[in-house]
Amino acid sequence: MDLNILFKVFATIFIAELGDKTQLATMLFAANKEVSKWVVFSGSALALVATSALGVLAGGLISRYVSEKYLAIIAGVGFIAIGVWTLYKGVFPLGR
Repeated sequence: MDLNILFKVFATIFIAELGDKTQLATMLFAANKEVSKWVVFSGSALALVATSALGVLAGGLISRYVSEKYLAIIAGVGFIAIGVWTLYKGVFPLGR
């Protein structure tokens, strides 16, 4: 096992997930006093494992046909586009 890659993936995903919609939704579920915190934890953990599995499978399949260099470029452009769209929505919200 490549512990360097394991740590990089863990750190990247951990930082990316802090304060995102997934964590906020999990906190809202856990805030309900009538709900078991272990059930909330288990459900959210299983969901993250399942989405990560889909990401690994899709990445493995796509990498057969597209080079790592082009995947990095596509991902970078995608993140920039999402950032620009988010800024645009914040500055020019619909309905104004």
